[in-house]
Amino acid sequence: MTSKKVIAVFGATGAQGGSVARAILESEKFAVRALTRDVTRSNALVLRDLGAEVVKGDLNDEASVEAALKGAYGAFVVTSFWDRHGKEKEVCQGKLVADVAKRLGLQHVVYSGLENVKRLTGGKLEVGHFDGKGEVEEYFWSIGVPMTSVRMAAYFENFLTTWKPLKASDGDYYTLALPMGDIPMDGISVADIGAVISSIFNSPAEFVGKAVGLSAEALTIQQYADVLSKSLGKEVRDAKITPEAYEKLGFSGAEGLANMFRFYHMKPDRDVKLTHRLNPKVKSFNQFISENQGVLKGI
Repeated sequence: MTSKKVIAVFGATGAQGGSVARAILESEKFAVRALTRDVTRSNALVLRDLGAEVVKGDLNDEASVEAALKGAYGAFVVTSFWDRHGKEKEVCQGKLVADVAKRLGLQHVVYSGLENVKRLTGGKLEVGHFDGKGEVEEYFWSIGVPMTSVRMAAYFENFLTTWKPLKASDGDYYTLALPMGDIPMDGISVADIGAVISSIFNSPAEFVGKAVGLSAEALTIQQYADVLSKSLGKEVRDAKITPEAYEKLGFSGAEGLANMFRFYHMKPDRDVKLTHRLNPKVKSFNQFISENQGVLKGI
């Protein structure tokens, strides 16, 4: 067995956890214990081939979390609001990891957190997928776990799926319907997060006890649209939708997402300069779209 200190990576077959596991393996400073609910998934087998110890891990099961963290130096923890669980379940998962990490004496936990918007706005805005993570952040620190919270910007990947340009009904152009007005919105590719987390694990003295906001760059919706126009060879415009109109679009979670954009209007702390220092290869939106042009070709 390796004599390197072990970092347990939860959700190692997902987008965030996978990026983190690969980056830590690449840096060769720590050993990786990759945790996943299904050790037979192709992503799990790839990590095993790269040198990770792949272990079954379930954030809803205390014995499983205990086994996952036993003997580990640190952990990267990502909880899921969207995975049919919701806020209460997410908070339970995060607090369970915090309790076990405290009991076993882990020296550095990096948590994929976000702001507790409900608390910060005195109850005016509720953003379920932020608020639960904010509660977990607070709990980690309150019980004295050496933890760094990383708060992600919006994923560039969203522009390939839920936020992709839509054909306008009144002409030969496309629109981006994101209610930001002229306020820049921070963004980053999830694939670039791993190298940032790896750098944070390498510098515990600088980052333990802190919240770090990550962003590759901040662009207005029209600037995002301009990049897409250039790449697609089709005109893309900011739809200039308001948060109120967005809220009324009627899809599941529309109100929470409208509130997320309202919170983005308040310019939460995302540090472009620090993100580039921690991952000098972090991609701009333009680079990201150039690399993923094929995905958008069908629109």
